[in-house]
Amino acid sequence: MLTVLVPSIFLLASTWLVPGKWLWPSTLSHSFIIALASFLWLNVTPETGWSAISPYLAKDPLSTPLLVLTCWLLPLMILASQNHMTVEPINRQRLYISLMVFLQISLILAFGATEIIMFYVMFEATLLPTLVLITRWGNQTERLNAGTYFLFYTLSGSLPLLVALLILYDTSGTLSIFLMQFSQPLPVDSFADKLWWAACLLAFLIKLPLYGVHLWLPKAHVEAPIAGSMILAAVLLKLGAYGMMRMTAVLEPMTKELCLPFIIFALWGVFMTSSICLRQTDLKALIAYSSVSHMGLVAAGILIQTPWGFTGALILMIAHGLTSSALFCLANTNYERTHSRTMVLARGMQMVLPLMTSWWFLASAANLALPPLPNLAGELMIITSLFEWSHWTLLLTGIGTLITASYSLYMFLMTQRGPLPPHMTALEPSHTREHLLIALHLLPLLLLILNPYLIWGWTA
Repeated sequence: MLTVLVPSIFLLASTWLVPGKWLWPSTLSHSFIIALASFLWLNVTPETGWSAISPYLAKDPLSTPLLVLTCWLLPLMILASQNHMTVEPINRQRLYISLMVFLQISLILAFGATEIIMFYVMFEATLLPTLVLITRWGNQTERLNAGTYFLFYTLSGSLPLLVALLILYDTSGTLSIFLMQFSQPLPVDSFADKLWWAACLLAFLIKLPLYGVHLWLPKAHVEAPIAGSMILAAVLLKLGAYGMMRMTAVLEPMTKELCLPFIIFALWGVFMTSSICLRQTDLKALIAYSSVSHMGLVAAGILIQTPWGFTGALILMIAHGLTSSALFCLANTNYERTHSRTMVLARGMQMVLPLMTSWWFLASAANLALPPLPNLAGELMIITSLFEWSHWTLLLTGIGTLITASYSLYMFLMTQRGPLPPHMTALEPSHTREHLLIALHLLPLLLLILNPYLIWGWTA
């Protein structure tokens, strides 16, 4: 853990000390070395499953893939932001990179925390840099509204969680993840117990987000700069799912009784947000709503409390993290050339950027879970475990999967095919930097087909 954490802290310092002309190359190479070092975590874990460096920091098969994904994403965010940040003064560029590095440190401490309170503090610490990224570097005046939504949705869910954790500490005497799984199951006697259960999961369901409390996400995605969209889609949403996985081990007997309305909301959300995607004109909003749809499946897979559901949820989280981040990068390459996110105004891109079209096709295929990509493995495992839990779930998941394929193809055809609009005559050619960026997203996705064992989680 320290092999990555200490260099990340030093990267924060070197961002401010390095000469201006070397800022982007040095931070990119430094963060890429950290990302490569994080692959060491994928080694086989010991028999206990846990590999600890201290009583407060450890990793297990559940947190390891998410830790590696977090480290892998920082160099990609730096690579994606390089073009549109060059017009900013040098100190603002340093601040922008510092916020991304601080986010990485907070996420490593959150995924590596063995105390629930430490996880809670780091969970909240990710809020501030993301908020600054959205409100300071967003594209339009709507960014302030989006920042307000993001802040108050997250905070309103987090305060009940803090109270619930203090009650849990009072009753069980510990908040250590190591020890809580061996503590006595908590009773389900009173209405207050049921409120406590809901308070434990509410913050995570908002962060995920569950359909019904998802309105902050499309606003935040649409207004955020490219790095903000990437980190939100790839890692910050997974923080909610990870918290749910950790907490449901403690809430187990109550979850069997109380999870039904949340599963219904999650599956209804898969259907509803997929339908919303079919009517979107804004490219970034379409990708954002597709994230809500995929996270609905993840929430349902976690709440039914089966090994297959958990494994499918973790596989889908990693696969979706890489896919949605790649889609946001592709949307950004279009936006940098056309200065419009409206798909009708920026279509027929295959005529001018044919190589980018092949990346679009691969990313769209991953988004609709084409075999043999890990996205399909995750979705199939969740749908199978949901079908075993209740046959009726097949109706909503089946329709949701069908509409997912429809809007992924709609997105590809609207952006790439058709006649080139007359106002798009002098477009910049695609750069090597952009091709490298998309390749570094989709290559790990393709390589995980060969060894899905790395992202199976606890069942491995």
